[in-house]
This record gives sequence, C-alpha cells and structure tokens, in this order.
Amino acid sequence: MGDTQTILCVNGGSSSLKFHVYEMGFGDVGRSEQLLVRGAVEGIGHVKGRIWFADGQGTMLVDRLLDQIQFEGAVDHALAALSSGSLPSIEAIGHRVVHGGPGHRAPRLITLDVMNELRDHAAWAPLHMPVILTVIEALDARRPAIPQVACFDTGFHERMPEVAKRLPLPGKFYDQGIRKYGFHGLSYEYVLAALGREAAGRLVVAHLGSGCSMAACLDGEPVDTTMGMTPAGGMMMGTRTGDMDPGVLLYLLREWGYNEPMLDRLVSNESGLRGVSGKTSDMEKLLELRATGDAAAAMAVEMFCYQARKTIGSLAAALGGLDKLVFTAGIGENAPFVRALICRGLEHLGVNLDPAKNKANSRIISTKDSACKVSVIRTNEDLMIARHTHTLVFGGGSAI
Repeated sequence: MGDTQTILCVNGGSSSLKFHVYEMGFGDVGRSEQLLVRGAVEGIGHVKGRIWFADGQGTMLVDRLLDQIQFEGAVDHALAALSSGSLPSIEAIGHRVVHGGPGHRAPRLITLDVMNELRDHAAWAPLHMPVILTVIEALDARRPAIPQVACFDTGFHERMPEVAKRLPLPGKFYDQGIRKYGFHGLSYEYVLAALGREAAGRLVVAHLGSGCSMAACLDGEPVDTTMGMTPAGGMMMGTRTGDMDPGVLLYLLREWGYNEPMLDRLVSNESGLRGVSGKTSDMEKLLELRATGDAAAAMAVEMFCYQARKTIGSLAAALGGLDKLVFTAGIGENAPFVRALICRGLEHLGVNLDPAKNKANSRIISTKDSACKVSVIRTNEDLMIARHTHTLVFGGGSAI
C-alpha cells in the first residue's frame, strides 16, 4: 500500500450509474483528495444508452452510445473503460445506499450479513434499492478482492429526536421500523463539513434537485427533515408528489380503480413539477416556458417555491428561529429566480437577499445586514462517499 489509495464511488439511479474515482491520502496536514475520473452509464434499460468518462479537468476520455443494456452490463462497460486508461488500480469501492433501515448510522463494510439486512428493507426505497443491490453483487462477482462500503443516505438523520422520527401511528408500527428516516444525508454531511464552524446555530439546508428535501440542524446536529420513511415524502419534487392527503390515494383506489402499481407510478413518476406542468420536470425548461406565458409551467414553479417557503418556515419553527439558510443541489445551486421566489416572504425570519449576488450564484447571497445568512454551496455526495470509504477501509480518523 502506498501513501495514497484509489477509491471508486458508485451512485446508482433508476436508469443510470454514476462513477467517480478519487485518489485519497492521509498526511501531516490532513487528508489529500484528488478527483481522477468521473463519468456515467446512462439510459440503462432503454433502447439506447451512453457511457462517458472525463478526467478531473473535464477532458472527455470516453463518450459512446451503447445498445440496450441492464445494470450488470453497465458495470462491465464501466470497469472496461476504467481499466483501459492509465488509472491506478481501484483499492476500495464506496456506494451511496439510499436506505439504511433501522440502526444503520455509520458506513459499513459490505458483508453477506449486511447484504441480507439491505434486502430486508429494499421495499422501503423500491426505486433505488434493487439497483444498488444488483450493482454491489455485480462488482463483487467481477472484483471479489476489493472491499466495498455502504454509505447510507439515511444515516445522517439517525440522530434526530424521537419526536421528529415518529409518525402519528400506533406504537407497534414504530417498533417495526415504520417511521421517518430522511434522505440526502450524504449531501447534508458534505454541506456541514464545507461550512465548518459556520454550521453553528440554527441552520436549514435546502437540497433542491430532481429529488428535494430540507434538513434542520442545531449546532451541526440534525433536528428534523422533510422526507419520511421513503424518498417519496416531503415537499413537491421533479416527478414525486411529496406529502399529500392520504385520503386522496384511498379515493383513487376506491373510486377510480387504481391499483398499487398505478399509485406507485402516479406518486413517484407522474406528479410534482412534471404533473402540474404537464410537460417536464426540468426546472430550467419550466422557467423558459414560464417566460413565454405558459400558465401550467408558471403554476408548477409557483407551487414549488410556495411549498419550499412553507417548509423553511416550519423547520425554522422546529429550531426556534433561523440563523443560516443554505441552498444546494441542481436547482438550489443554479436557479437564482427560484431562490429569490422562495425567499420572498421570509423577511420575518431575517432573510434578505442581495439580488446581484443571488444572480451571480455567489457563495453568500444575502445582504450584509441580513439577520439570516443565506448561502449557496455546491454539494458533493461522491466526495463524501470517498471520504467515508477511505476512512473505513484505510483508517485515519473522521471522514468529516
């Protein structure tokens, strides 16, 4: 083993696999971190797919179309592409595991027992967990000597108080693990690490992407979050409903002839920004359509920002006030109009944006005299996976 180790980070989605390769090391002045390669296999399960890889400076190394493939084939293509270059040998593999179930707070080396535990609660994140399990098994079959690590997106929220984790159901359900878990934990961990001492006080982090959630933290400790037992809960998202009246689903079952698969598609794939606009879940496209006078697109954007504004208010209530607000993820980092519309009406919480700084996507976008400091921080879940994997496999202290 040399002074540095090479870590492969894997992040599986419903039809894609994202890969990042980091060279990590421990030294006298702390951890060294260098991105060597990033890429993805996209369009998995579709008629045509694509594989691409770029180096740490963004130079494209591989970019080609693929015939229809499944996840095992995507793993083969990715490993072949990574082996064809001049990269050092992979020494450990880290995975973003969406649902850790009860009791999984810290990252774990993946063993047969851990795999069985993950299978036991795969139904709690049906869009994500089957993919993750398939990819872990495929990598183990092809690279059995390389240790693999599960980094749980739910782990960050395990420290929330019970009053925030419990659902208003009979206690027997809580005892069986039916409760709020929260997600995007790796993103929240990264943001808190990036803030450092600035994370002190009453903080709300808004992770706004295709999936959306928010987390309330007090002096760096989680207090509450929006997503629930599954990633379908919380605020309105790209294609997911978020929280809604459960009676609506019962009504659709009883009166409209919906069944479980139909409800699953409605809640997870056909609602949110896509459902309200009737066109797309892409915020950038919705803002373009809104500018042309598209009423449905305008309503989708307005609803999204209205729900986000209400969510920030409710989390501020859980914290007893608000000292800092952070926007992150695709929409949070890149949509000044959306940030401005969300913050309009939060002046009573001390939120005052500087329009020029907001438009420029500056690190600090609030005015100098704003009682609540508002920031934009580019998240990096994959680097967080690399840190956790490096720490667990090779030692060297905290991942943060």
